[in-house]
Amino acid sequence: MNLYCDLFFTFARVGVCTFGGGYAMLPILQREIVEKKKWATEEELSDYFAIGQCTPGIIAVNTATFVGSSQAGIPGGVVATLGLVFPCLVIITLIAAFLGNFEHIPAVRHAMGGVNACVVALIAVSVIKLGKSTVKNWLGWGIFLAVLALAALAGVSPVILIVAAGMLGFFLGDLPGRGGKGGGQK
Repeated sequence: MNLYCDLFFTFARVGVCTFGGGYAMLPILQREIVEKKKWATEEELSDYFAIGQCTPGIIAVNTATFVGSSQAGIPGGVVATLGLVFPCLVIITLIAAFLGNFEHIPAVRHAMGGVNACVVALIAVSVIKLGKSTVKNWLGWGIFLAVLALAALAGVSPVILIVAAGMLGFFLGDLPGRGGKGGGQK
């Protein structure tokens, strides 16, 4: 029972940070799940993010479900997901009820602009931290740069990019001299 409470309240703390959607929650998930609770490693969390990106639903909700399931099975996944969603539901309901009355006020518009800038910075920090722990050789850097270019310049679907990058890593990662297990960089 204690683990379920811990899952619920940990993800509820993450869920309070609803501004910016799932990507804005990534650095908070990283701090809570990897650094504080040690429920996952950086690599595992990166895998959860990647799978969460290409499965239906919100990436943070999918990640909460994966982490909760890894800690306490299906009930843990349900509890973690409910913990993440509950504060969002309350906050969004309150904002929807009152923001319409104040959105025309310049100070409110400026405050929302500041929140948006903060979200971009939080996402950038998360990308840098995840990049340091997961992109470790020339193959990883090559895949990273190719995916970045295809996503930013060509608008290729994240699902296609994740599947293609996974296949490239799988097929090229074990070749000798390619940076994989087969004798490349360590």
